[in-house]
Amino acid sequence: MDHYQTTFQTWDKLAALYQGTFMDFDLYDDTYDAFCQQVKKANAEILEIGCGPGNITRYLLNKRPDFKIEATDVAPNMVELAQENNPSANCKVMDCRELGQLPSRYDAIICGFCLPYLSKSDCSKLIADASAVLHENGVLYFSTIEGDYDNSGIETSSNGEFKMFVYYYSEEFLQQELKNNGFELIELNRKYYNKKDGSSAVHLIFMAKNQAKK
Repeated sequence: MDHYQTTFQTWDKLAALYQGTFMDFDLYDDTYDAFCQQVKKANAEILEIGCGPGNITRYLLNKRPDFKIEATDVAPNMVELAQENNPSANCKVMDCRELGQLPSRYDAIICGFCLPYLSKSDCSKLIADASAVLHENGVLYFSTIEGDYDNSGIETSSNGEFKMFVYYYSEEFLQQELKNNGFELIELNRKYYNKKDGSSAVHLIFMAKNQAKK
């Protein structure tokens, strides 16, 4: 079983717990507000990647009920919760590594903390695929954990029951990937997230505009 398979099976098991912890978590709300401001088109077609229990989709729809959101996640239990929490959204199971196979085109893509569970090659592919399925001037939002990629590895829950492979990324690498795929950076934020064990992590939040010619 590869790292990705192990990780998504863990997230499937943790769906209800994640919902209880993060459904009303507000640390990133200002960045979601900025995303809404960047997507100026009425009734914009939005794709969410790694939607979890639908916390981001719910926030966006409260701010912009005109958004037409297709929310996706690789974990079926997450998707089930997302649909319950967002009856007006279209929620479905999708492996983000299959993004490039979608026939639809979108005005914006939002991807909250999916990258920490993708290898460098899968991360590069995701950004390239996002460029391909976004309209010109479409907005891409994604977040990840800042750190040295070489320090990536398996992390285990405090009770030892759950394991997942976590990847770290540098600002420089992601900036270059955006540039390589025709994106212009709009905004970059850093958030300091305090963990339950007392340690903290730095989260990078990117927002970019697709300049690639179609």
